[in-house]
Amino acid sequence: MADYTPRLRATYRDTIRAAMKEEFGYKNDMQIPRLDKVVLNIGCGAEAVRDSKKAKSAQADLTAIAGQKALTTIAKKSIAGFRVREDMPLGAKVTLRGDRMYEFMDRLITIAMPRIRDFRGISGKSFDGRGNYAMGMKEHIVFPEIDFDKVDETWGMDIVIATTAKTDAEAKSLLTGFNMPFNS
Repeated sequence: MADYTPRLRATYRDTIRAAMKEEFGYKNDMQIPRLDKVVLNIGCGAEAVRDSKKAKSAQADLTAIAGQKALTTIAKKSIAGFRVREDMPLGAKVTLRGDRMYEFMDRLITIAMPRIRDFRGISGKSFDGRGNYAMGMKEHIVFPEIDFDKVDETWGMDIVIATTAKTDAEAKSLLTGFNMPFNS
């Protein structure tokens, strides 16, 4: 098992790096952008305020999706208007790096995105100006790890893909090499 390499990591090493070096004219291999991390986040919001078990449910679902234990996110301040108290659990997050990151990206692109209802690709404009891409999903149940029959509530989910790219064009080229389905 020590010699196992995720499919997308092998694709990056074998084809994407060479294509990007040629496209952008990098002089050094270390200049070639690569995936740095993927951050997944589920915010329960008002649901967690009414029922504290909702945040635990979101954490369990996110742990199943990521294959790594998710952290519970807590409120930093009390907000009386929203009935939120300090240190109240409000959601879950997880940061993926290395092989788990590549495995998640592979499942996101090849399995989860095609299962989204009325899917026509993702926006090519959601870059932050520094080579990172953020997207949202309306339902977390598109992932095969989630048993649809046992879900009590569908959660929306934020996915942030951080790269080492300096510009949005470089990052888009990198993600396009991974077959990310951009619609523009």
